Amino acid sequence: MALSQELLEILACPKCKGDVRLTETADGLVCGACRLLYPIKDDIPVMLIDEAIPV
Repeated sequence: MALSQELLEILACPKCKGDVRLTETADGLVCGACRLLYPIKDDIPVMLIDEAIPV
């Protein structure tokens, strides 16, 4: 089950509160301003700054 469009519209980067976008492979959410990737594990976005991966 993929993330719903409704959920994607309300999610925001926990660091800067900016918009996040789904990666092409749908394995994470990217914040362009912070250049951080928030992984998606078992169809659940892990929106923790400590778990984010620098892009």
